Amino acid sequence: MATTTVLHKADTRGHADHGWLNAYHSFSFASWYNPDRVQFGALRVLNDDTVAAGMGFGTHPHDNMEIITIPLEGDLAHKDSMGNTETIKTGDIQVMSAGTGVQHSEFNPNADQRTKLFQIWLFPKVRNVEPRYQQITLDTTEQKNNFAQILSPNPDDDGVWIHQDAWFHLADFEAGFEKQYELKKAGNGVYAFVISGTITIDGQELETRDGLGITDFKTLDIKASTDAKFLLMEIPMAY
Repeated sequence: MATTTVLHKADTRGHADHGWLNAYHSFSFASWYNPDRVQFGALRVLNDDTVAAGMGFGTHPHDNMEIITIPLEGDLAHKDSMGNTETIKTGDIQVMSAGTGVQHSEFNPNADQRTKLFQIWLFPKVRNVEPRYQQITLDTTEQKNNFAQILSPNPDDDGVWIHQDAWFHLADFEAGFEKQYELKKAGNGVYAFVISGTITIDGQELETRDGLGITDFKTLDIKASTDAKFLLMEIPMAY
């Protein structure tokens, strides 16, 4: 099996600074379009957003998309057409299955602190499901020198669940620590994204905010060159 990789260095991402929002796009989004960077399998959007104090996204619609939000710093106030009014904080993860259609808004409720977050969109494996919302607080200690599962297709597993055969893991490795990741489902790929620090995956060095898409493998050797935090997203390549 010949492993295939696609490297997305941090400085090759799309960038839009709207003042209230400073956004980096790993895949084509809004006014930034790169025909080689439309998606990786079922992974359609990976936005690395910083929202200014007191600012946010007004009410807007989604449908037939699994939307995952991971706050990295600060809080995000969420309101949607399903009646949910919640605040997600650093250490939480939120998922919204848009299905037949949902409208929501997201604001930074703090007047004196920015909010940093990842927003990730995956195409679902079933269309037009009833919209749903889920939010949990993660035990970040489980991420220390470990792949802590934060998302899966199974409501009974660790983390949130979505309508797709995807598994997400957050990891917080100490410098020099090494661990092997085993693919959950044949035919899936993994998109690795470095939150901070430097890691090496099967010999490929990745620095802060670099992304690496990997297909045609069963296991990955991952080693931290420095203290490093990263996100592994295992997703179907065909869906």
